Amino acid sequence: MLVVRTILVVGALAAIALPAHAEDRSVLLNCKAVVERAEKDASGASEAELTRCRQIIREWALRDARTTVDEQGRPLR
Repeated sequence: MLVVRTILVVGALAAIALPAHAEDRSVLLNCKAVVERAEKDASGASEAELTRCRQIIREWALRDARTTVDEQGRPLR
């Protein structure tokens, strides 16, 4: 019983940790394009896709606000 519980706990932790990776900047650029197209054409993207893209844009804005160096390691300011 202890082994099964341990396996379930490890599996749950792995499932939680896997989606927590950061997207690269191309995902941000694609999402910005999707949102921009949706503003021009109402039938462009699904509501779920727009919600996901808006969340990604928000996360990138928060991440960029906390960052003091760019992707090459040069200071931003």
